[in-house]
Parts: sequence; structure tokens; C-alpha cells
Amino acid sequence: MSFDGVFTHLMVKELQNQLTSGRVNKIHQPYENEVVFVIRSQGKNHKLLLSAHPTYARVQCTTIAYSNPETPPNFLMMLRKYLEGAILESIEQIDNDRVIHFHFTRRDELGDLQALVLIVELMGRHSTILLMNKTSGKIVDTIKHIGHSQNTYRTLLPGAVYVAPPKQSTLNPFTASRTKIFEELSTLDPLTAKELQQRFQGLGRDTAEELIDRINANPNEKLRQWEAFFTELTQELVPSYLQSEKKEYFTPIPYPSLIDATTTVTHYQSLSELLDAFYHDKAERDRVKQQGGELLKKIENELKRNQLKLKKRQQTLIDSENAEEFRQKGELLTTFMNQVPRGAASVDLENYYDENRLLTIKLDPALSPNQNAQKYFQRYQKFKNAVKLIHQQIAETKEEIAYLESVLAQLEIASPMDLAVIREELIAQGYVKNRAKQRKKAAPSQPERFLSSDGTEIFVGKNNLQNDQLTLKTARKSDIWLHTKNIPGSHVIIRSDDPSETTLMEAAELAAYFSKYRQSAQVPVDYVQVKHIRKPNGAKPGFVIYENQKTLFVTPDEGILRLKQS
Repeated sequence: MSFDGVFTHLMVKELQNQLTSGRVNKIHQPYENEVVFVIRSQGKNHKLLLSAHPTYARVQCTTIAYSNPETPPNFLMMLRKYLEGAILESIEQIDNDRVIHFHFTRRDELGDLQALVLIVELMGRHSTILLMNKTSGKIVDTIKHIGHSQNTYRTLLPGAVYVAPPKQSTLNPFTASRTKIFEELSTLDPLTAKELQQRFQGLGRDTAEELIDRINANPNEKLRQWEAFFTELTQELVPSYLQSEKKEYFTPIPYPSLIDATTTVTHYQSLSELLDAFYHDKAERDRVKQQGGELLKKIENELKRNQLKLKKRQQTLIDSENAEEFRQKGELLTTFMNQVPRGAASVDLENYYDENRLLTIKLDPALSPNQNAQKYFQRYQKFKNAVKLIHQQIAETKEEIAYLESVLAQLEIASPMDLAVIREELIAQGYVKNRAKQRKKAAPSQPERFLSSDGTEIFVGKNNLQNDQLTLKTARKSDIWLHTKNIPGSHVIIRSDDPSETTLMEAAELAAYFSKYRQSAQVPVDYVQVKHIRKPNGAKPGFVIYENQKTLFVTPDEGILRLKQS
């Protein structure tokens, strides 16, 4: 389900109950299009998330912790200036549209009461957040600046008079009279979800299709089905997370039209809890993809370059194995020089290395017989010299490929906080240029902490620097270390020298999940005591060698994350 007008209506009611008359304590802007207000209301702090993200635009209370940038953005500084300490007087939805007004009052520098409206417009890629002076109707500032050249209907810039989005000539399903709703339902022919959306304001596709399903099941009771649906929405709210093989949905009540045999339904206490569950991982992955796009592209290019390099070196090795053949051809051309005609493309000579069988030798017609012989000797010498280094070069290239693949695997599971650490590592390894010389070094992030079913601590490194720290410095020699066998992934440490079978399997599942092959059906995981692990001199971050290991086979499952400790 999209965050449509119906869901907005219900969310506004939920926020009204939680936040009205609350005081703004803190304001943060963790990401470009998202603002978090800490509002003290009813004796406790609530985190109000306002998101103008092009894909995940929403308004909700959240319990998720966000990391803040070192330098606050200009929009955030403006919000702090005008709204820190302000009282949230009321929250209103404009008709049944995806537009929410938060009405604040505060005392200005002169002690005069000032009325301000924080407007959130949830319009997909056109979503925005702006602050308006209620008295003048002018915009104080907006999270996205939209000039006249971008939008001829309205300008969203500081100082401009706020113009609301164009109004729709449709009925508000929550406020329209029974007579009007009945008239509209009666005149719809055919009765389709699309037609319903065109007649009624704020109906997303999923909501419209659910209504159509219910009406079509009882076509003689259209109005009764309609009213029953909206009564259920307002009086019997059951926030539901619907997960099927094809798609995922969030709905304020279970929608039977979206449920099939493969669907699992999870219920939540509030709409905000539901959105936390639905959006957290998705939004996190999107942020990582957005913020780490440059790193990802760089590593992928480096990986391709090294894979090509490996292919060429392996071909050189194959060619070097045939080096003796070039020497023999050079010897034959030198011995039977008088039998080699000038300008010929090839010549057949008796090969005294092979019982005088005739051997066809290719020639360069532009070269003399002696020059052709020298050319074969030169090729022989080249491959002879190459073979001395080629094995070492192939080993180095394979090591680099393994390292780059490990970084790619880490970027897939990285949080936005992990990206800075991975960037620092890549700068140190020379893969990424350090454009900001004076930039503050990223604070070292901590490994993820899990508790097994029997209460044993398990730690998971999420980048190579964490892996090195965890395995080589933090872990005790008697602790159990796990890693996917010959697969890029995280180092996992069990804080025990004799873990139970359950703990061992759960740690192995974590190692498989935090690896490149997390989507595989079966993943081999090696485990061994830390004392059997060592890091070779000059090895890249995260690279270790080990012996005396045993191997488990497990199936990665996201459900293992339930063991995570905050």
C-alpha cells in the first residue's frame, strides 16, 4: 500500500492523540530529505519523523536511532531557530489529501506570540517539507527549493507566498454525506478501482481495490459495504504488515484482497510501529545505495579490472608452458636457414626433435629467415622470464579480487554509519582518493552484538577493519571464530571456548547471512578457535589464514537477526 490519503487521515489521528500540546525539545536532520523532531508530550519523549524521500515519503513516530551529520544543514538550522521550544498546538490533514499541517506557537525575541505552520506534502518525488509564517502566509524556508522555472504553478522558495497544491474536485470519503456517496456509487458503471479513485479523494490503488472487492461481493449493498469498511478503519484499526512471495504491503486493517496462500500477516499496536517495520530496512538499503554509490561503482570497476588482469595472466601462464616450442622453431630456422625462402608465409622443415617429422613454421614475409628465427628466440625468452613472476602475480591478483569481493559483500549489508569506515579503509588502501584532507576521521564503528538462545554472546564484524579488530585484538584465544568457507563475509566470534550446539549453529547462520551468499540455500561455514588464526605480513584488511577448522552447512535466514542486541 502507498501512503495514501486514507492512511494519512488515520496517521494524523494517531499523531494528534500522541503529540498535541507537546513541546519541541530537539530537531535533527539525519538525511537530506528527512527531519526528526523530539517532542515532549504526555510525560515522555516522542520522535516524530517527517520524510520527503522520493520513494519512502511518510510521517510517523519512530523508535529507530538515526545518526546525524557533523555539520547541520541550513534547513535544520532554520527549524531550530524557529521551532525549538515551540508548542505543537494541532495537527490537521487538508481534506483527504496527503498534505499535513503542524501548527506551532512560540515566543519570538520580543516575547510576542508567533504562529508557524510546518507543512508536509507527501507527493512521491515531489514531496517536500516547509515552514510557513501563518500570519503573512510566506514561506520561511523549504527542504527543497523549487523555482518558477521548475514549477510555473507555484514557487517554493524563502519569502514566497505559500500556494497549496491544486485542489481536486473529488469527494472526501470521510466527510461526504451518505446521499452523495450513494449517488456516486450508483452512477459508477462499470464499478472499477480506477473510477473510484477518480470520484473520491485520497484513495490509493490498494484501498480502492479492497473497496471494489467488498462491494462486488455484495453488489446490492454498496453503501452498507462502504460504510462498514470506513467504520472498521476508524474504530477497529489493526495495523498489518502483509508479506507474500511477490510483494509486501502495509495496511491499516487486513485487506483480504491482498492476502493469498503465500501471505504472512503481522499485526502491530500502532501505525507508526507498522511503518518502522516496513520501511526501516528498505530505507536503510536505499540510503546506503545512494550514499555508497560512488564506492560501489569504484569497487566494481576495480574488480572488473582485476578479473581481466587475472584472465590475461592465466593466459600468459598457458602460453609460457609452450615456450619450448618457440625455442625449437628458432633452432630449426637457424639450422636450415638455406632452406627458408625469402618472403614466404610459412616453411616445412624436418624436426629433429621429433624423429624428423615435418613441422610447419609460420613466418613473417617482411622479415628475413634470420630475423624470423630471432623473433622466435625473443618470444621464447619473454615467456621464460615471465614464468618466473607469473605465479606470484596470479596469487596477488587473486588476493586482490578476494579483498574487493569482501568489500562489495560488506557494502550490501552496511548501514549508513558503516560507509564512512569503509571509505576510510579504501582511502588507506589507495582505491579511493581522499578529497577532504582535513576531514575528521570517521569514528570506529562497533561490531554487531547478538545473544544466542542460551545467552552466549556472539559478535559480527561488518567491515574489514571491524573484522581485524574483532578477531586479532578483541577475541580471546579460546573463543570460537566462524567464517563462510572461501566466500567473502563477516568474521563471527562466539565468546565461549565450548559453545552449545545451538549457539554454534546460530553463529554459523549469522556468518552465512552476513556473507556474499546470503541468498543461497546452503552455505559452508568454517569454525575454529581463535588461536589457530593468523594474519600474514602485508595482508589486506580482513584477510587471515587458519588451520584445524571444522565445517558446518547452514541455510541463511533473515529470522536469525532476532538475536540482535541494541
